[in-house]
Amino acid sequence: MSENKKFKTRPAKRHGGPPGVMPPGEKANDFKGTMVKLLKYLGSFKIAIIVVMLFAVASAAFNIAGPKILGHATTKLFEGIMNKVSGSSKGVDFDYIGKIMITLIILYVASALFGYIQGWVMSDVSMKVSYKMRKDISEKINRMPLKYFDGTNHGEVLSRVTNDVDTVNQTLNQSLTQIITSVTTVIGVLVMMLTISWQMTLVALCVIPVSGVLIMTIIKFSQKHFKDQQNYLGNVNGHVEEMYGGHVVMKAFNGEKKSVEQFDKYNNKLYGAAWKSQFISGLMMPIMNFVGNLGYVAVCVLGGWLAAKKTIEVGDIQAFIQYVRQFTQPISQLANISNILQQTAAAAERVFEFLEETEEVPETTNPVKLENVEGGVEFKDVHFGYNPEKIIINDFSAQVKPGQKIAIVGPTGAGKTTMVKLLMRFYDVSEGKILIDGHNIKDFTREDLRAMFGMVLQDTWLYNGSIMENIRYGRLSANDDEVKRAAKAAYVDSFVHTLPDGYNMVLNEEASNVSQGQKQLLTIARAILADPKILILDEATSSVDTRTEVRIQKAMDNLMKNRTSFIIAHRLSTIRDADLILVMDHGDIVEQGNHNELLAKGGFYANLYNSQFESANVG
Repeated sequence: MSENKKFKTRPAKRHGGPPGVMPPGEKANDFKGTMVKLLKYLGSFKIAIIVVMLFAVASAAFNIAGPKILGHATTKLFEGIMNKVSGSSKGVDFDYIGKIMITLIILYVASALFGYIQGWVMSDVSMKVSYKMRKDISEKINRMPLKYFDGTNHGEVLSRVTNDVDTVNQTLNQSLTQIITSVTTVIGVLVMMLTISWQMTLVALCVIPVSGVLIMTIIKFSQKHFKDQQNYLGNVNGHVEEMYGGHVVMKAFNGEKKSVEQFDKYNNKLYGAAWKSQFISGLMMPIMNFVGNLGYVAVCVLGGWLAAKKTIEVGDIQAFIQYVRQFTQPISQLANISNILQQTAAAAERVFEFLEETEEVPETTNPVKLENVEGGVEFKDVHFGYNPEKIIINDFSAQVKPGQKIAIVGPTGAGKTTMVKLLMRFYDVSEGKILIDGHNIKDFTREDLRAMFGMVLQDTWLYNGSIMENIRYGRLSANDDEVKRAAKAAYVDSFVHTLPDGYNMVLNEEASNVSQGQKQLLTIARAILADPKILILDEATSSVDTRTEVRIQKAMDNLMKNRTSFIIAHRLSTIRDADLILVMDHGDIVEQGNHNELLAKGGFYANLYNSQFESANVG
């Protein structure tokens, strides 16, 4: 089983892959297109959203009806007082006013109840959307080609999973119902104001064009800064994640100052973008309140004049003033929400950009299924380059018989690890083909292909779980006894009993509570448990001492019996008994044969071998 099956968040060392980091936010912000995509994404929740809309409208409608009804009570109270002043026998009709108060209580309770229900339903929808987004991103990660992660900051990917999804979630939870309520309130209040006085309504409406111009101006200036804020947040997260994952190396090379300087650079950019976006958007509410107050004063003056002319009643003035406040408030809310939507569009765009990234080549529709894998491997005229314009593997051809032990040697950068990546289909060849038991590896599903292999890499990978669980990752169906047998074969059992809780000891996130050599032994035990037909050992014993290496080599010799094995090694003394040694240089096989044959030739391999022993003797 491949150790690369599971996504690793810590920065991986690159082995000849394309350098550099993909800059975030390359595409221009497409607000309209992103919102259309988001609405389509919400399609599976349309029934719940319709329910939310209906309940939000009902809540707003009950709230809107209140001032007009309350105005009747005010008018009746005013008439009763005026009758008393004029000496009339008629007083205040408290029965009528009491009925109105009861009606208002019912209306406002109903409004609150509908508002609570729609809020509860919307919270459920927003949580499910967040869950679906993270699930889609997680599944997308498993379909992404390895080259994407070789060229993308891992913290940038994590930022999309966490910060950007959270931003979308908060908008759905808080702003969507507010949009519905605000729009309903604006329309409903406008209708109610027209029923009271069209003149006063026109005065109140003068606020809208002024507000609209101000809103559009603020949005225009703030939109760019919100986009920058999301991008710079990804940069900060990526830098912190990298520095935390490699903090030992950073400290060992006295990189603290440089790390802090880089963080300050990213953080200052984030601060600048966030400050500008928040400051500009923060101007919206004070400006809207100022414009709203001007409209409020104008309405009061006109209402007093109309009441003096007996055109409208006193209660209508009171109701209209309430409606003016209700009218300006949702407009202000919509202005504020429009600002939030810009940030949401920036976050959603980044999520959709990731979900739309190019995936691995689709699986074949008619995959080959082998009941018995013999382990024969053939490379036929293989060409490959991480960058299509720069081919690093040139016309690679080799034939490996089932059960053979094949060593791949050569200087750093010769293409040794790249060949393994091609064999596992982490990358697809540019030209030529790779065959297993006579079948092109592209004719297998990736799952079936990788199930044929067991890998032990130079860079160990262990996850936050018990030692037992980490070994069992090689074959999830294995029972505890099988896990322990594999551990004994890899000489893990002897040191496990010295650890607290033994096999149940939980490795921390960085697996730093065991030594590097012990980590290597655990990955070897995992490969032994997987019991694969083909083994790939990439510097498998590079992190253990000489005594442990001898013991591991014995366990490996037993494991490699009757299995095809590919061994990548810099220490040539460990592969002298290989059936076939492929000597690579600059992507080409420059020599091949067994150890004795290659030494007798006195060529490239002999020079490599002799130089290692000369260095050892000098040391």
